Amino acid sequence: MAEKGYLKVPKLKKRLLMLYDRLYQYFGPQYWWPGDSPFEVAIGAILTQNTNWQNVQKTIDNLKKHKMLSPKTIYNLSIERLADLIRPSGYYNIKAKRLKNFVSFIVESHSGSLMNLKKYEIQNIRKSLLSISGVGKETADSIILYALDKPIFVIDAYTKRVLSRHGIINNLSNYDECQALFHDNLDNNLEFYKEYHALFVMVGKHYCKPKPNCNNCPLRGF
Repeated sequence: MAEKGYLKVPKLKKRLLMLYDRLYQYFGPQYWWPGDSPFEVAIGAILTQNTNWQNVQKTIDNLKKHKMLSPKTIYNLSIERLADLIRPSGYYNIKAKRLKNFVSFIVESHSGSLMNLKKYEIQNIRKSLLSISGVGKETADSIILYALDKPIFVIDAYTKRVLSRHGIINNLSNYDECQALFHDNLDNNLEFYKEYHALFVMVGKHYCKPKPNCNNCPLRGF
């Protein structure tokens, strides 16, 4: 490993851009993260832990149906009622507590508006989000990138798997090391970061699975 935490790959910036171009040409724009509001996006980032997006969408639709998709309405719900509403997302008792912790932070510290966080620097926002019980680095960074529209690269299991299999990181690289790979070598561009992360999700879901489908993968031979 290099001192930065990722492998010494020749022409690393060029290689990362080529990887992006290959995925973009194959999958096209992803328009990710789906959501009708920044708060909905943030709720989705919390609910998507340990489940698939279809279950998250069912849960969000359920909250909308009952007119419960706002910080103050969730804040005033009982844990039991919230857990029942988010049942499709799985681990609903745990996630209900995490959602309550998150909305309590928004209501009690930011006047009930997620967008009040936008006035702060990225690292200050990140530190605040990570102080919330149940919010980890991937969730915090997803909220920062997709809900608050601030450039930070999100690292997930798909990203690490693709990078490892193509010799850019090794299996021991941690979250911060993987994130530094993008921050150190690519321009700090909001829309590019969004699109690149979404493309990693697509190739990871459809081809670079735990049991990979390399023969048909758009990154074959990369």
